[in-house]
Order: sequence, then C-alpha cells, then structure tokens
Amino acid sequence: MPELPEVEVVRAGLEPAVAGRTVAAVQVLHPRPVRRHPGGPEDFALALTGRTLDVPRRRGKYLWLPLSDGDALLAHLGMSGQFRLDGADRPLARNTRVVLSFTDGGPELRFVDQRMFGGLSLSPGGAELPAEVAHIALDPFDPGYDLDATAGRMRRRRTGVKRALLDQGLVSGIGNIYADEALWQARLHWAKATDTLTAAQARSVLQAAADVMAGALAQGGTSFDALYVDVNGSSGYFARHLSAYGRADQPCLRCGTPIVRDLFMNRSSYRCPRCQRRPRAPRW
Repeated sequence: MPELPEVEVVRAGLEPAVAGRTVAAVQVLHPRPVRRHPGGPEDFALALTGRTLDVPRRRGKYLWLPLSDGDALLAHLGMSGQFRLDGADRPLARNTRVVLSFTDGGPELRFVDQRMFGGLSLSPGGAELPAEVAHIALDPFDPGYDLDATAGRMRRRRTGVKRALLDQGLVSGIGNIYADEALWQARLHWAKATDTLTAAQARSVLQAAADVMAGALAQGGTSFDALYVDVNGSSGYFARHLSAYGRADQPCLRCGTPIVRDLFMNRSSYRCPRCQRRPRAPRW
C-alpha cells in the first residue's frame, strides 16, 4: 500500500496539472471505485461535472482534491490506485476506472486501480479537511506536527513500538516499509513496549521515520512493482536505498549480520538480530 512518500509524490505531480481546471465530463468505467457515493456512478459523474479543482492536499496516506466551492474529491489509493495524466487521444491504461476530462481540452485525469481497494468519493464541505480524514493524526511533514508531544503520547501507550508507528491515530503516513526502516535506524526491536521507551528513544524512532520518508520523497517513493507509479507512470527508486525492509538474509549495512524476517500482524517485519535485539520479555 502506498505510504506517505508515495502519496505525496502523487499529490505534488497533480498540483500543477489539475489546480484551477474545470471538469467537463466524468466517465465511471467501473462502479466499485465510487462505491461510497450514495447516488451511484451516474450521480457521482453529474455531481463532479462543471466544478473547478483547487490545489491538491494530503494528510498521511489520504489525498483530496479541494473544489473551489468548498467541497472535495477524496481519494484513497488502497493497494494499487494510481492517478495518471494522459491526452484524450491516448489509449486508456489497463484497469482505468474513472476518467475526468476538462473544459480546457488538456490532459485527462485518469484513476487506475487494478485491485480496486481504493476509491473516489465526494466530501461535502471537505475542501479544508474532509470529515472522513479528521480522525487521522498529523504526519511528520505537517507544520502543526509536534515531535515531543507525539513521543510523549507514544510512551503513554501500552503496545509494541511498531504497532504504535502504524497507528494512524498517533502519527499518520507511516506504513510497514518505513516503520521497519525507522526501527532499524533507531536500533529498536518492533516488539519493544512503548511504555518502556525512554523519551530519547521515542523521539529517535519518530525522527527516524520522518528522515527515512524524506529520503524516499527525494527518490520518488518506493516501487517494488508497477502498482505504484507517479502521475506520469514513472516508478520511485527508494527501494535501492532500503536498509532493512525486504532484505532478509542480506547483511546488515551497519554490522554485517544477516537481516531476518519476522511474522508481524499477518505481514512481515525485517530487522537486524544484532542491532535490534528482541526484548527479554516481549509483551505484544
């Protein structure tokens, strides 16, 4: 699933391409991506036609396109959602689900989603912050984010540190990839209890998450397959710079010990068994 860097790359690519443009027509080629719209696909298309898009915004992994009248087009990329910009004369990419054309006749905005876990919906009054996103915590790149306050809330929880990093109600935007990378940088095991963290450790792992995501942004995000690309169809290259995630049996870049893969919440977690030692009495 795209995490904060991947979603931000998409948002940044959309900004110069859609801000200020007015929707001329909407084609819903499959109903599932607009399943959250109560009126169905035809009503979704009619409701969006004639409206003007503003500068795209993001919180954590959520992306929305404000409309000039105060509503918003909310997008969740799910596992494989993509926004693509293409001329109307260009063939549709496979798995194109929704197409927006504009009154200026310029490139269309196409929503592509192979697995269709993502989707688009209209959020009344959501231009500033959609109600559907209001419960999501600030992410490390939000001007209002407070590292010390977030570290304090983390230490007051009774859970494992990786579970805390993945909790979008504590800090948003961090998923499995960047949690593993942050824990490797901070030399913490994923099962380390948050209420046993020192203040310095809590700040360290949160800062590490911000740093690794900033590095990923600079590389266009992390792509392992064609399910994540930017609005021009290009892949990100941060996978070449990962220190832990996906590197099972490869030497730790710090000490040379082979990276191990643990089972974690029906997924995988990667760590160095020497640098990130298991807690003596894991509780989570």
